[in-house]
Amino acid sequence: MIVNRFPPLLAIALAVSQLSSHAAEPSRPNVLFILADDLGWADTTLYGQTKFYRTPNVERLARRGMLFTRGYSCSPLCSPTRSAILTGLSPARTGITTPNCHVPQVVLEATPGTAAPPGKKSIQPKPPTRLKTEYPTLAKSLKAAGYATGHFGKWHLGPEPYSPLQQGFDVDVPHWPGPGPAGSYVAPWKFKDFDHDPGVPDQHIEDRMAKEAVAFMEKHKGHPFYLNYWMFSVHAPFDAKKALIEKYRALANPADAQRCPTYAAMIESMDDAIGTLLDALDRLQLADRTIIVFTSDNGGNMYSEVDGEVPTSNRPLRGGKATVFEGGIRVPCIVRWPGVTAAGSRNDTIVQSSDYYPTLLDGLGLKPAPGQHFDGLSILPALRGQPLAREATFTYFPHEPGVPDWLPPSVVAHSGDWKLIRIFHGGENGAHRHLLFNLRDDVGERTNLAAREPERVRQLDALIEKFLADTKAVVPVPNPKFDPAQYRPELEGQAEPKVKGATGAKKAAAKTPTPAPTAAKAGDADPLQGWKARSCDAVVKDGIVTVTGKGATPFLGVGAGVNGPATVKFRARSAPGGAGKIEWLPAATAAAAADAKSLPFTLAPGDWQEITVSIPATGPLGILRLYLPAQKQPVLVDWVELKAGGKLKRWEF
Repeated sequence: MIVNRFPPLLAIALAVSQLSSHAAEPSRPNVLFILADDLGWADTTLYGQTKFYRTPNVERLARRGMLFTRGYSCSPLCSPTRSAILTGLSPARTGITTPNCHVPQVVLEATPGTAAPPGKKSIQPKPPTRLKTEYPTLAKSLKAAGYATGHFGKWHLGPEPYSPLQQGFDVDVPHWPGPGPAGSYVAPWKFKDFDHDPGVPDQHIEDRMAKEAVAFMEKHKGHPFYLNYWMFSVHAPFDAKKALIEKYRALANPADAQRCPTYAAMIESMDDAIGTLLDALDRLQLADRTIIVFTSDNGGNMYSEVDGEVPTSNRPLRGGKATVFEGGIRVPCIVRWPGVTAAGSRNDTIVQSSDYYPTLLDGLGLKPAPGQHFDGLSILPALRGQPLAREATFTYFPHEPGVPDWLPPSVVAHSGDWKLIRIFHGGENGAHRHLLFNLRDDVGERTNLAAREPERVRQLDALIEKFLADTKAVVPVPNPKFDPAQYRPELEGQAEPKVKGATGAKKAAAKTPTPAPTAAKAGDADPLQGWKARSCDAVVKDGIVTVTGKGATPFLGVGAGVNGPATVKFRARSAPGGAGKIEWLPAATAAAAADAKSLPFTLAPGDWQEITVSIPATGPLGILRLYLPAQKQPVLVDWVELKAGGKLKRWEF
C-alpha cells in the first residue's frame, strides 16, 4: 500500500546480442546504484529507529525520491543478493546462496549435499563459488544499449575471469574479489593495484572510492552511464576515522541498543560518500537525468564484536544478518526516478533485490534478450504510486550459520502482511516445519500462528513449492543418518561459539573472527560455574540451565567481582514469559540486602531471546542476582554475560 516515499529499484537489462548495435538515446537517464554492505533497516534515520547514527545525506536522497518501508534483500547474506541485483534471478535459480565467491575452488553449479551430522534433519546443498558469465546482467544490457558502465567497490561474485570486467562493466575499481576492504577502511590499504591518494595517509576508502566514482561521472556526463557504487561499508573489519570514533564515544548512551562508536563512525563515512555523489550530480547538472537506487545487501550484523559490543541492533525486528527473520532481510530502500517517483513519497509495497533489473528495463523502454527470464518483476507501477500486482516474494536460504536467531535450512514467502517460513524437513518423519507471522501485528516475529492458521500455511506453502519448482532450486534433502537421540532443538537460534578452522556457510557468514570473551569453562566441577541457585532448582544439561522455581522469588546469584557501571546480558526462554529483574548488592554479602538495587526486565513468551540490562552503579556490584519468572514453569538459560570496565565475563553453561 502506498503512503509516500521509497523502494529498491535499479536494474536495466537489455538483450545483449539483440541490442548490441543500438546507440543510447540522448534522453535516456543515467543509472546510479548505491549498495551498502550489511547496513540494517534500523541503521539509518529513515525509519525513526535510531537516535545515535547520523545519515543526513541518505535523508536528503529520500526527500528527492520514494522511500520503501518494506524493501527486502533476496538473501540474508551478501553474494546471493548481489547476484540477484545483477541478473534479476533468485539465488534459488543461480544456486549462489552463500558468500563463498572468493574461495580458490571454482564451482559453477549447485549440487545436492551428500552428508550431515546425525543431529541434523536435513542435508544442505553445495552452492557455486562464482557467478557464471553466461547470465545476462544489468551491466551487459545497459552496455549493449550504449551506456558507459563502471563498478566501484565491493564485488564478491568471483575473481578473474568472473570479475566485473567479464560481467558487462568497462571499469572496475579497485578490482578486488574479497568479502571486505583489503586490510582496513583507513589507509594504508592492501589492494594489489590501488592505493590511497599521495599526501593523504589516513584517507578513508569510501572517500577515495567516491572520488573515483565522481571522476567516472565527469568523464561520461555527456552520454548515459550506469554506475555501480557498491560500498565496502559497513562490513567488517570494524574500523573508522579516529576522530569520528571519539565523537561518537562521547555521544554513546549505554542504555541504547545501538551504542557502538566505531560502527556509528563507519556509518557517517558511508553517508559522507553518498553526499559526495549527490553533490557531484548537482554540480554536473545531472541530478534530474539520473535514476538512483539505494539499498543494502542484507540486514545488520548482530553477531560480530566491536568495542566489546555487537556492532548494531535491528530492533524492533528480530534477528540479523545470516537469518531469515526480518532483521536479516528487511533493508533500507530508496528509489529516485525523475519524472516517475514523487519527491518525499513513502511506499509500503514489498520490493526485492531481483526486481531492479526488470524495472529498469521496463522504465527505460528496453526489452529483455530473447528467452531471458526474470524471477523479479517490474515495480514501475509502485514507483508511480500505483498498486503492484504480485502474489508473493520468496527468500531462499538453505543454510544455517550459527548466529543468534538462526534457523535450519529454510525458504520464506512474503504475501501482504503474512510471512511463512518453511524449515526443510524440520518436522516429524521428514515433514516440513512452518513458522507463520502476521507482520502487521507482530513485526518482531514472536508469535507463531501456524497452528491457528493451517489453511493459510497450506496456501503459502503451495506458493513456495511452485517457486522452488519454477526456479529448479537444488533443495535440502532429508538426512538418512538422522538420529533423534542427537537432535538438539533447544539449540536452535542460539549463537554457536567460534571454532577455529570453520568452513562453509558458517565461516563465510562470519568472515571476520570475533575476539573471544573471558568465559567460564564447560566441564568445571561446578556445573553452574560459580552461580548459586536460590528458591529454585538449577540443572545444567547440554549447555542449558533449566531453572525450576521452589519459592516465590527464584533467582541465580554470583559474586560479580567488578565495579559499575556494567551491562548484564543473557539468553533465556520461557513458555509463559513473565517479569524478572537484575539485582545487585554493593557489599558482596547477602546480609547487605538493605542496600540492594534492581532493574526490571520482561521475558516474552515462547522463543529464545536476549535480554540486556544496563546497571548505572558507580562502585562495587558485589553480589549479582538474576531473578527469573520460574515460579510456575521452568525457565531455560543459555548463557550470561557481564561487561564492566572494558572487560567481559561470559558463562557458557
